[in-house]
Amino acid sequence: MSQLEVKNFGQINQAHLNFGDLTVLVGPQASGKSIVLQLLKLLLDYGQIQQELNRYGLDWERDLNKFLNVYFGEGMHSLYKNNTQIQWRGTTIDLSNKAARMQKSKHESLFFIPAQRVLALRDGWPRPFTDYSSGDPFIVREFSEKLRILMEQELRSSDNLFPQQGRLKKEMRDLLQKHIFSNYSLNIDKLRSQKRLVLGAEQNGNALPYMVWSAGQREFVPLLLGLYWLMPPSRVAMKNKIKWVVLEEIEMGLHPHAISVVLLFVFELLLRGYKVCLSTHSPQVLDALWAVKRLAENSARPEAFLRLFDVNPSQPMKELAESMMNKVYNVYYFDRSSGYTVDISNLDPASDRDAESDWGGLVEFSGRANELVAQAVNEAKR
Repeated sequence: MSQLEVKNFGQINQAHLNFGDLTVLVGPQASGKSIVLQLLKLLLDYGQIQQELNRYGLDWERDLNKFLNVYFGEGMHSLYKNNTQIQWRGTTIDLSNKAARMQKSKHESLFFIPAQRVLALRDGWPRPFTDYSSGDPFIVREFSEKLRILMEQELRSSDNLFPQQGRLKKEMRDLLQKHIFSNYSLNIDKLRSQKRLVLGAEQNGNALPYMVWSAGQREFVPLLLGLYWLMPPSRVAMKNKIKWVVLEEIEMGLHPHAISVVLLFVFELLLRGYKVCLSTHSPQVLDALWAVKRLAENSARPEAFLRLFDVNPSQPMKELAESMMNKVYNVYYFDRSSGYTVDISNLDPASDRDAESDWGGLVEFSGRANELVAQAVNEAKR
C-alpha cells in the first residue's frame, strides 16, 4: 500500500493519504493539495530531480531551504518547519539529509501535468526548461521541457497532430473533435521559419494561431500533448518506466461535455496500468466517480458506464468500461481551516459529515440554493 503521512508542512497540519488506482484531492484554494502532489513527486523521483537541476545549472548548495525554493518555487522554503514530519510507505523521510546529499540518479516514475500547463506554450510552441525563471516551480519547467522534447523528437515528422491515426482510440478522437476541437485540426505550422501550433479549418484553409484559440483549447492542448507522451502509439501501454501520473485541475476552461471526455482519458490511463492522482474543483468529477462506484457495486453492465459518459458501446469502449469496475478509488478533502485531510472515499450523500455529503464543498452552493428556493416556494404558497 502506498501511504503518505505529512505533519506540519506548509498549511498542512496533518494529511494521511492511501493512494488507490485513482486518488482524487478536493478542497479550497491554498489548502495544500498541490503541495502534497509535488511532495509525492519529490519522494518518488528525488534522484532524477537532482540530476535535472544539475543539468540545467541550478545549485542549492546542499541547503534544504534553497532546495525547497528551487523545487517548489521561490519563497517556498517556509514549507518545512522544525516539527515537520513526513512518512512515505512507513519510512520516515528527512528532507534535510536528502538535500545535503546527492542521491543516486534513477529513472523517472511520476509524470506531472500541472495546473499551470497553459504556461508551457509561448506563441504556440513549448518553452524549454531554461526559458523560465530559476524561481519558477520545477514541475512547470519539467512539464514544458517534456513537451518540447516530444514536439522536436517524437512528433517532428508530422505536420498534423490531431486527429492523427494511431494516436488515441478512434472513439476518443471523435469525442475530442466534437467537444473540444469542433471542425478544426491541430497542426504544426511555420511563421518565418519558426514552428508553431495552429488550429486549421479544412473548409477555408485558415490557420488560427495560439492567441486566438478559445480558453478551453489553450488549456487542453498542453494536456493533450501530455497524454500523447503517456500513451505511445504502439503495443507498449506505458511510457518507459513511468508508473504514476498527476493531473491537476483537468476541468480548467472546459465545458462539462469536454470534462467527461477528459475523464475517459483518466480511465484509459488506469486501464494502461498507471496510478493516477487528480486535484479538482469540479463537482462533475466527483459526481462521475460516485456514479462509477455505485454502478460497480451493483455489477452494472459496461453499457451503463458508457451511457454515463454518452459514449457508443463499441468493443474498445466496453473494455474500458469493464476496467472501471475493478479499480480502487480514494477521495480526500483538504480542510483549509483545520489543516487536516478527511477521507471521503465513500462519497455518501447521506453522510453526517459535511465534507463528504457536499463533495468536499463542491456542491455546497447548489445545495444551499436548492434549499433557499424550496423555502421561498413553500412560503409563497402559504
